[in-house]
This record gives sequence, structure tokens and C-alpha cells, in this order.
Amino acid sequence: MVTALTIQDTERVHRVLPAFPSVVLEQLRTLLRDITPDAIKIGMLATDDVARNVELGLNELNEKPLQRVPIVIDPVLWSSDGSALLERRAWGSLELLMGRAAIVTPNLPEAEALSGSDVSTEEGVEAAASGLVVNFGAGAVLVTGGHRDGPPDDLLAVREGGGVVFHWLKGKRVGGTPVHGTGCALASAITAGLAQGEPLRPAVDAARRFVASALARAEGRGKRARFLVYG
Repeated sequence: MVTALTIQDTERVHRVLPAFPSVVLEQLRTLLRDITPDAIKIGMLATDDVARNVELGLNELNEKPLQRVPIVIDPVLWSSDGSALLERRAWGSLELLMGRAAIVTPNLPEAEALSGSDVSTEEGVEAAASGLVVNFGAGAVLVTGGHRDGPPDDLLAVREGGGVVFHWLKGKRVGGTPVHGTGCALASAITAGLAQGEPLRPAVDAARRFVASALARAEGRGKRARFLVYG
């Protein structure tokens, strides 16, 4: 389902062209009227109107067993060059969608911005992840550590009982120029695992291995970036 078009190269995002919100809603209605998905991934939403129409489309389909369909949200706030990919007034609508999510996969800057917690320490990352689970209602949060100096460890925070349980997942940094697409690939791989009926933690672990393998074989293209290699 297309929510926006971007004009970009390996250096930066030059322009974002959001889809008409009514077209986004019509896409969602048409698809979900025909097929009940095994999992849903929500990525770039661009505008508040688009985000609200995604929420509306999900609300209108309560007659389907959508509450049992795992939803993965990659909260795409900015591109790697700092270009805004979700307007600020849409953050409230994003937070509503996060309440439906089985898991949300922010990077460190996104976790900090959405939670208001300083993520410069492990304790701060845990506070940010806990806030996204407790305050917004997500089932789990995976804060990716690629923006951190040193080992790019990820934090998986899972709602269990009346609290939040933290799992620090060790990562290994792959050198070279920046790589495009890691966050999207990770969220998509988690969604694929959940769609196949995997429990959350095995789906996260398999997705991290998949992205790590793709990173190890990333190829340089254009002036300033490498791209993931799959297969």
C-alpha cells in the first residue's frame, strides 16, 4: 500500500509527495475487504491526514479478526540525511496506531523524540522503550542501536504481566559508508516471521540475523551509500 512517493538519491531526500489520504484509505479498504492479512507492517506515513486515514481504515474493519493480526510499526520520522518523513502534527496519530502494535521498531533518535527520554545511556534507552510500551500501549518495542557509538546493541522491551521486561541483544558493527534501508528491512523481516506464526522473540532474532547477513554483503552505489544485499 503506497502512502507517499519520495524523490531521493544516495545523498539525500529531495522531495516527499504524500498520497491523497482518501486514496490511502481506499487502498486499505479494498485490500482488507478481499484478504485478511497474517501480519501488517506500517512504515512511512508522511502526513497526519494519511496517518488518520490508516487508523480509520483499521477501525472500520473491526468485523474482521484484525485485533488478532500482529501489527509492526516502523515509526519513520526522518531520513538518514535528516529530512522529515512524518510531519510533526502527525505524531499524535502515530501514537494512536502504536497502541495497536505487537511491536514498534524505532531507532535511537526516534525513540528519544517519541518518548522524551534521553537515550545517551542504557538506562535512558530502557526508559524510552518502557515509555513507548506503557504510555502508548505497544506490546513490545525494539530500539535499534545503530546510531550509538560503540557496539550497536538493540533493546527489546516486552510487556509482560503488569510490567516491562528488557532484553539487550548484542550487535556487531559493520564498517564502511552508511547503509540505506536497514530499519525498513528489519521491520519487514519481523513482520514476515510473525505472519508465519513465529512468536515475537524468535521473529525478532531471525530478522536481526537476516539484516546482519545483508549488511555484511552491502554494496556501494552512487556517491554516499551502500545498499543491502539479500539472498
